[in-house]
Amino acid sequence: MIVYRELSSLVRDLGIPAKTLYGVSNTVETHYHKVQLPKQDGGVRELSVPDPILKHIQRRITQLLLLPMPISRYASAYRYGASTLRNAAPHAGQSGILKLDIRHFFDSILYSTVKDKAFPPEIYAEPLRILLTMLCYRRDALPQGAPSSPAITNIIMAQFDEEVGAWCRSRSIRYTRYCDDMTFSGDFDPREVKAFVSQKLREMGFFLNESKSKYLPAGQRQTVTGLVVNEKPAVPSDYLHSLRQELYFCQKFGVSDHMAHLGIKESEAHYLARLLGRVNYVLQITPGKKEWAQARAWLLVQLSSLNDSSPVIS
Repeated sequence: MIVYRELSSLVRDLGIPAKTLYGVSNTVETHYHKVQLPKQDGGVRELSVPDPILKHIQRRITQLLLLPMPISRYASAYRYGASTLRNAAPHAGQSGILKLDIRHFFDSILYSTVKDKAFPPEIYAEPLRILLTMLCYRRDALPQGAPSSPAITNIIMAQFDEEVGAWCRSRSIRYTRYCDDMTFSGDFDPREVKAFVSQKLREMGFFLNESKSKYLPAGQRQTVTGLVVNEKPAVPSDYLHSLRQELYFCQKFGVSDHMAHLGIKESEAHYLARLLGRVNYVLQITPGKKEWAQARAWLLVQLSSLNDSSPVIS
């Protein structure tokens, strides 16, 4: 583990001048802008997105300083090999699933918590702890949209994950956490699990989002991070049906006509790339499925033909 006591060594390893680090930290508010994203429940998620210079700084901090920090095995997001499948797979075929959500997760993380957990005094001199925390924090919340925030949440939650995981393991309960979504599966009393987790969260200054607490017995459809897990992790049938329909109409009527019919305003290349992303997601969950392998090949041909037809500027 590298210890940073001097600014010069931090500047050298980050590859960013001290003048830039301090200049941005002193005007950090001016380096963010708001972006609103629609949520599945009809609401809006507001992100604080950094500008290119702050984003570059946060990415360097993440790569060099945050990713090497220890995190729990129960954290299945924002790490090497992370995926919704990794989070869902342990809960496949279980008799019951309890899903809990942390209310206002990013907004509830304090400046002091980031400073203590992500940039501890055992590793950093005090002036460097203050500088790094200021570069990764905004006002009174951990900014959603900053590339450093996900890694910071895993570091902050590491002890919680291990304590909850050990408690669950002793009761043959399976546990994973995907950002602010916690999943428990097995044969257990959901009220007992909920009470234990709620108490542990309160000790950290967090609270459960009661409206998102769900217990799913084996007799009904069980989903974890978007995947059906009653038997084995699978993409929901309605997602597959919608994707099949879009691909069918694209192939029958042409991509541009289909987009015009739906009123899609983005470029054809961007739309095809989004479809390809969705098909790749299905193949990640069900690798080797002939239908989706053929769909992927068709999309790649369409994208290639668009690139070939682009005008050459000399």
